[in-house]
Amino acid sequence: MVAEQPQPVVTEVDAIVVGAGIGGIYALHRFKQQGLSVLCLESAAGVGGVWFHNRYPGARVDVESSEYCYHFSPELFGEWRWTERYAAQPELLAYFNHVVDRFGLRGDIRLETPMQSARWVPHEARWHVATATGLHFAGRFLVMATGNLSAARDPDFPGLADFAGEWVQASHWPDRPVDIAGRRIAVIGTGSSGVQTIPVLAAQAEHLTVFQRTPNFSVPARNGPSDGALIDAIAQDVPGRRSHLLATRAAITSGQNPLLPYAAYTEAERTSRLEWQWAQGGQGMNRVFADQGTDQLVNDRVADFVRAKIREIVTNPAVAEKLCPYDHPIGSRRLCVDTDYYATYNRANVTLVDIAADPIERITPTGIQTRAGHYPVDLIVFAIGFNAFRGALDRVDIRNERGATPTGGWQRGPRTLLGLMTSGFPNFFFLTGPGSPSVLSNLVLMNEAHVDWVAGLIAHMTTNGYDTVEPDRTAVEAWTGTVAEAASKLLRLGVKNYMVHVNADDGSRVFMPYIGGLDRYTEIMRDIAANGYPGFRLSQLVAPNQTAAA
Repeated sequence: MVAEQPQPVVTEVDAIVVGAGIGGIYALHRFKQQGLSVLCLESAAGVGGVWFHNRYPGARVDVESSEYCYHFSPELFGEWRWTERYAAQPELLAYFNHVVDRFGLRGDIRLETPMQSARWVPHEARWHVATATGLHFAGRFLVMATGNLSAARDPDFPGLADFAGEWVQASHWPDRPVDIAGRRIAVIGTGSSGVQTIPVLAAQAEHLTVFQRTPNFSVPARNGPSDGALIDAIAQDVPGRRSHLLATRAAITSGQNPLLPYAAYTEAERTSRLEWQWAQGGQGMNRVFADQGTDQLVNDRVADFVRAKIREIVTNPAVAEKLCPYDHPIGSRRLCVDTDYYATYNRANVTLVDIAADPIERITPTGIQTRAGHYPVDLIVFAIGFNAFRGALDRVDIRNERGATPTGGWQRGPRTLLGLMTSGFPNFFFLTGPGSPSVLSNLVLMNEAHVDWVAGLIAHMTTNGYDTVEPDRTAVEAWTGTVAEAASKLLRLGVKNYMVHVNADDGSRVFMPYIGGLDRYTEIMRDIAANGYPGFRLSQLVAPNQTAAA
């Protein structure tokens, strides 16, 4: 393919960061700290990424606030006071805006400037980036901080264009008031967003109809005021706390210790652990027993326990049974964390529709038509999830000098090195990508670890006179095999969920994140850096008729 002529450049920088969310904010700060010129492009009207867009009623984090925050600056940690154990969206958005202003980053962020395309120009060793606003930039490094759950699935229901009411997406809730009180509301989808917003909508709606295709396991958040004494204690040694979190499997410490296999406990101890975790709340229900993710019988015990809790809470037995998941092991899909989700179905103004048994046929001008009946609604909330992992990369036109796209070779699952780079794309990074612990971990600490590693690699290149870095294909295939081996015994590998790529020709399955643990992963990253970055080809700029130095 003939290389395209790059457009005239308005600004040239060392690094172009795409996305002003969790990873992009820290990348901008970290790169500036080491003396790089940096530009951050953001399509939205404000910073915060997922917490700018996910402003639906009830939106909040499902990792404890004291852990779901930056740990790179002891001063920053000590000066911010979280009000809740699980912070709500407005507080999270305020926090990320505070970080941007505290470190003087706002002037380097171009809001409402979506990246439209990027082209690698080999003889310059630069990425040329065009935006939807008509501006053109060039940068030595292109860092995609666009996240894995940012490209929302668009609703595709017959008749939606004819709907006379209002419809919104939970994942891109409008930055304007949406009337809730006294309306007939439908929520389509019962994943994490649906589970969080349904109780809040039900408390205000005239009537709420929930359209559920697949029930998900959900556990209580047990939210409340933040633990000030805990935060004060962490503030005494933030670097130590950061090291501790990165040495855990997910940078999340909620849960019980010791974590042993099911057989190591007596029956009384098993029951006690289950009841303790339910009372404690949070993601720890994924880690009651060390082998619940690999042993079906152990997983069944945990799942049966949660199903029994659902039946205790929901007073209508038929509704309770519809809410009980049977099609997947607990933890094989994202475990939801809720406030009064199941109790909401005891309200007289809430109806649950099982669209697996009674599918939606179309949207009508006045509501939703299923095979069995019509439900009149004024407002439809679509909580139908995301095009995970590759969606943000695929929605912009990124090409190397051969005209290839980053995901063009991923037909049988992602091919990455460390979930950070892919072959054929020099100086191109995608933070928390497939092949890293990614969505299985606390994404604030995960982003910190990735940005720090990329910053270290760039510093190594500068010191040693290298212009480009690209992963070797052999190393990519080896890492892809390592990721697959780590996931080979997982129950969730056999379950339909956004973390699993299924090959259409033979049904083979690829688990996309690295399940080996953030602790092991950060060790691997440290070893690679300490040994001169094996698996990465470091080169000097190639002039015509010259050979690159490897």
